[in-house]
Amino acid sequence: MNRTVDDARPAGARASDAPTGASDDDRNETFVERMDRNWAELLQELRVTQTGAQILTGFLLTLPFQARFSDLDAYQQDVYLVLVLLAVLATILIVAPVSLHRLLFRRRLKSQLVDAGHWFARAGLAALALVLTGATMLLFDVVLTRTAGIVAGGAVLLAIAVAWLVLPHVIAQRADPDGPDGPA
Repeated sequence: MNRTVDDARPAGARASDAPTGASDDDRNETFVERMDRNWAELLQELRVTQTGAQILTGFLLTLPFQARFSDLDAYQQDVYLVLVLLAVLATILIVAPVSLHRLLFRRRLKSQLVDAGHWFARAGLAALALVLTGATMLLFDVVLTRTAGIVAGGAVLLAIAVAWLVLPHVIAQRADPDGPDGPA
């Protein structure tokens, strides 16, 4: 589990009370304030991904009703069905924090809600990455060739890996922990 120093801090403790060597960003907020801010930031991220995942899922659900859908070969139909399942899974995972919030509302479980929301957001993004990759692969397969589909899907997966994983890691490694934009 990805736990931070902040997750282990007791309620009411200030960020400046963090153990020596821990990340601190001079916000001087309590643990509860930090959890509230983390939850608000997570919701902002989810608003963007929820809309995209829901539109993509809706679009995929309409494809079998198109005239040309019957022209797909068995492989293309299988890829399509996997994409529908992944798109639905991505939507479920990305929307799950909303349901969690409704069920845990006013139970003083904000830290657990933030942790669970973080996990669901990451899992939802992973599923969304697979849908984007697979949709590109299917489109190039139908329009051009199977080889073009595999190459295009691989290129999209590589681009996602660089943009969503490698680049944030590089930025974090290069960041000055004492700088003005210190840790979140």
